[in-house]
Amino acid sequence: MEDKKIEEYLAECFKIIDENVEVLSDIEFEIEQQKDNEIIPNLQLHDLIDMTQDVAESIKIRKAEASYMRRQLD
Repeated sequence: MEDKKIEEYLAECFKIIDENVEVLSDIEFEIEQQKDNEIIPNLQLHDLIDMTQDVAESIKIRKAEASYMRRQLD
C-alpha cells in the first residue's frame, strides 16, 4: 500500500517537473526571440551594406524559385 503512495507521489512530481521544464523552455525561446529582434546600434556601414546585399540576394532566390515552380506546374 505504501509503495503505491510513493509511486503516485513520484508520478505527481514528474508531472510537475515536466510542466516546469516546458514553461522554462517557452521563456527561454521568448528571450532568444527578443534578442533576435533587437537592433544593434554599433553596426558599421559595411555591415549594413552586407546585410542589404544578403536580403536582396535572398529575395532574388525566392523569386527564381517561385518562377521555376510556376513553370513546372504549367
